This record gives sequence, structure tokens and C-alpha cells, in this order.
Amino acid sequence: MKLLVIRHAPAEDREIFASTGEPDEARPLTDYGRKKMRKAAQGLSAVMPYVDLLATSPLTRCVETAQIISEAYSGLEILEAPVLAPGHTPEKVTAWLKTQKNHSVIAIVGHEPDLGRVVSWLLTGRKKPILDFKKGSACLLDFSDATSVKVAHGKARLIWMLHPAQLRALRARG
Repeated sequence: MKLLVIRHAPAEDREIFASTGEPDEARPLTDYGRKKMRKAAQGLSAVMPYVDLLATSPLTRCVETAQIISEAYSGLEILEAPVLAPGHTPEKVTAWLKTQKNHSVIAIVGHEPDLGRVVSWLLTGRKKPILDFKKGSACLLDFSDATSVKVAHGKARLIWMLHPAQLRALRARG
């Protein structure tokens, strides 16, 4: 199994949005964030042409990011996964991933600092983040070795990590 981990694109400012009275869960992407993510998603599909499950945190900014990614993958269906909402532990995300055995490439869209902790947990078995997930960044993890596929802490291999500008540059090459 391969795991494509994506941080949501730039969203409205938290404090300014709070003045609207709406909950933070409803905070949307900015127009700038949507524009940049469309280009980054095209680069993402160029470097990772196949995804068979696209799961997202149910918060608006992640759902909107997932919708943009879905468009780059010809309308890939989106699954809202509550375990990707802020505050869930790496262990809970790992347990959820283990239930997705029928999928060979899973993309998840989520939040920091949780994504950093999950990725660190899967790579090293420790929760202290070791990668810098800028908004719109993505990384690819692989759980396959020569003999099996085992989703567990410390069992993943990092294939690549790309920041938004790098993804947009890959779009130009595709």
C-alpha cells in the first residue's frame, strides 16, 4: 500500500473568520489557496497518476482541497473520514488505514500538526514531526517491502516530499 499525505491548501485567516460567528470547522479556502491548489493538484497527478481512495477530514478547508484534487483525478470519489479531523492520534489514523486493505494507493487530506505526527509515527515510530508540511504540501509513503505489506508505526518508507511550488512546477512538465 502507498499513502499519499496532503495538507489542505491556504484557508481564510482563523481570527478574521472567527469574527463571522461561524465555527472554525467551516473555515474555507481562500481564492488564492484554490488557485494554487488547482495547479499543485495537476502536478500531483503527474507525479502520482493513480489513486484509488481519496479520504479527507470533514472540515471545510480539507473537503474543498479534496474536491480540487478529485478534479485532477477525473472526479475521484471523496470519502470524509472523521479520523482525519484535528486531534486524532497517529494510532487511530493507523488503525483506520489498516481497515483500507483493498486499496493500493490512498490519498488523505488533513491538518497540521496532526499530519506531521502521523507521518513521523509511520516512518519512525515516534510522534515528533520530522517533515515540514506547508499548506498544499504532499508526501508519498510506501508500506511494501520485498515480502509483504504491513501498515504499522515505523514500517513506512518515505518515497518523496514535495512542497506546493514543486508540485506546481511538475504540472508545467506534465
